[in-house]
Amino acid sequence: MPSKQFVFMVLEEHPYGREMLMQLMEAEHYPMAIIEEASDIAEEEKGKFLERIMGHRVAPTFTELLEGKDIPRYKVPHHNKKTCRLLLQELNPDLGVLGGTRIIRDRILRIPQDGMLNSHPGLLPEVRGSASPAWSVYYDIQIGSTCHFIDPGIDTGDIVGKREISIHKGDTYEKMCWLTLVEAGALMTEAVSSWRNGELERTPQGESDHPTFRVPSDEIMKIVYQKLRDHTYKHYVD
Repeated sequence: MPSKQFVFMVLEEHPYGREMLMQLMEAEHYPMAIIEEASDIAEEEKGKFLERIMGHRVAPTFTELLEGKDIPRYKVPHHNKKTCRLLLQELNPDLGVLGGTRIIRDRILRIPQDGMLNSHPGLLPEVRGSASPAWSVYYDIQIGSTCHFIDPGIDTGDIVGKREISIHKGDTYEKMCWLTLVEAGALMTEAVSSWRNGELERTPQGESDHPTFRVPSDEIMKIVYQKLRDHTYKHYVD
């Protein structure tokens, strides 16, 4: 068993986490345990994300991925509550890896001695918060993904990996969401490899020109879809 161990935290059967765990396991990075939040929020977020990547490959379920693997799988009602906190303290992981969760509070973040890593489906610090591909199109920001440490802010922790994604005329919003999902898993896999080798480098974030984004309104999404239909998004590679 590797000397450095990580725990994987995720909303129950979230497609974002399924993709990330699949990539991690393909690279032989197996978590010491999986802590899933089973809640109404988890079910709602899973449905929203499946809609965002509609028409594209979805990774196998956790049940399928873990078949034949001796990896404990725990269910908690809320990642920020006492049940999860006590479980994390008992497991005592070196690192936490987030595969799609609610905002994690400081009392939970402090438990793994090496911190917690998250992969964000947008470039940081340019696009913090929710629905990064949509806001990237709306404000003509390059599409991409970022892997970063978590701190008490929202998407403000030190960056460990960041990559732009090529977007072509004709690519749909759903494809953009799927591409950022896949890239986020790749960046996390690279980060865990570097962490285990003692080579993980951290770069503090600068300031963003935009506020932390919330879920876009229907009016915003109409503009996003219109720009993609008209090919007026400014970062096509064509």
